[in-house]
Amino acid sequence: MSDAWIEPGDERIDWRGQPIACDGCAHVALAREGRCRPGHACVEDRYARRIDRFFDWNPDLADSHVRHPHFEVRAIAAKQADLFLLPALLDDPEEAVRWNAARRLPARYKLKLRTDPHREVRIRIAASLDGAELAPMLRDCDYYVRLVAARRIDPPLLHALIADPEPEVRRVVASRLPAAMLAPMAYDEDAGVRLCVVGRMSADAINHMRGDADWRVRHAVASATRSRIVLRELAQDTDPIVRETAAGRLDRGDAIQPEMAS
Repeated sequence: MSDAWIEPGDERIDWRGQPIACDGCAHVALAREGRCRPGHACVEDRYARRIDRFFDWNPDLADSHVRHPHFEVRAIAAKQADLFLLPALLDDPEEAVRWNAARRLPARYKLKLRTDPHREVRIRIAASLDGAELAPMLRDCDYYVRLVAARRIDPPLLHALIADPEPEVRRVVASRLPAAMLAPMAYDEDAGVRLCVVGRMSADAINHMRGDADWRVRHAVASATRSRIVLRELAQDTDPIVRETAAGRLDRGDAIQPEMAS
């Protein structure tokens, strides 16, 4: 076999760390037919790209390799194997195998992996599900799983994450939760959450946030409130940008209701 097909800088090493020998290989007949090449397309190679190339050339052999001892072979074979063989791979000890099987199966099979022990699998599962199917993942121990679920789940179901321990998750909640459900988040300890809230609530509902500890929130109130009383208070704010914004709106009478109470 010519060495012209060997990729530069790589040796012919199998997944056990041993030199690859075509003599005695179960696929030696394929080599004669040009359907595999050591150092380029080989199911015994340690490099995933060469295993992948082998199955690209021989998709009909995927079924017979879903129980191969090397996890890379099983994971790549799962991309092309018969669908009826894939449910059994959802219990494979390697996460790459489980995910490659799940991604090709109907959604009902993916539900099993919502509690997969590997976070990367759960993240990918969360990114592939919709609606109420995501509800259990809002309680995941990994914040990024919850974050992905929060970005996809139906907004009314986000109330379960209002008190999530991670600010990044709560910011997503504040940006998607129905406006009528936002009031409790106006008191969130994270200024980014409160800023999102004040930007989504009605002009009349934000007046109580005029004393917020973060100047950005107070500035948002000064920019949107319709209350002259609130604007007068903010025109005396400790922050110059807040003062300027409030005073400017007072001078212009900008969408202000004269007797609007706080």
